[in-house]
Amino acid sequence: MKDTLHFLITTIVEHPEAVEIEERQDQDATIFIVHVHAEDMGRVIGKSGRIIRAVRDLMKVIAAKRNQFVDVELFEETPQAAA
Repeated sequence: MKDTLHFLITTIVEHPEAVEIEERQDQDATIFIVHVHAEDMGRVIGKSGRIIRAVRDLMKVIAAKRNQFVDVELFEETPQAAA
């Protein structure tokens, strides 16, 4: 499933080389954390969150067919405060 998610995200972004997907296990769920280039964050989120919502829904359908639970999260870097 990680490969499917990677394929989906890399086809959306302009910097596919910067896409990284981190996988975490949380009890009986798998959480995929997607890291993208800062310029691509808006593309992945989409207008009103439609793109990321569609990606999440698709991944949940794939997981349900395998009797699994997954969630997809976007990693957002917090800007460092100027000192």
